[in-house]
Amino acid sequence: MQHLRRISLFCALLFLLTNLTTTALAKPFTYVNARFGTVCTFPDQIFNKRMPEPENGDGLEWQSADGASVACYGGYNVLDDTPKTLVENEKASPEPGEKVTYGKAGKNWAVLSGTKGDKIFYQRSVFGQEDVIHTVFIEYPAALKAKYDPLVGAIAASLHEASGPHSK
Repeated sequence: MQHLRRISLFCALLFLLTNLTTTALAKPFTYVNARFGTVCTFPDQIFNKRMPEPENGDGLEWQSADGASVACYGGYNVLDDTPKTLVENEKASPEPGEKVTYGKAGKNWAVLSGTKGDKIFYQRSVFGQEDVIHTVFIEYPAALKAKYDPLVGAIAASLHEASGPHSK
């Protein structure tokens, strides 16, 4: 019996070390949008299905095998929003089936999160140069909250405006 416990413990430890090593060695992918200079970083071993690029070249979306997605895009601030009005407008007029449960604005950023059907969403927008708003939008099944919640903060924090030839 003692022998079986040692074998089980050894197998569990080996499994854990293998997964930790694989995760530690996995490099995140950084996307830079050529049109607006929007930059975000995410684990492309999870979000590994790149969706077709839209004709206007404003950004890209990647999906995971379990129903999550991350989109990184930029756009001109045609409504003359401020971070505060962006949050207020989204809270006042959510998309059909969407419920905004959190919104906060800073000097040049806005964050929104909530639910849409059986999914959780998180959106961070950064107000950049030349009236461009840079956004990362993450959506995942509520049933996978424990898996995706730890990723959201790092992905959202990676959002920024590129400098140099990519900025508009």
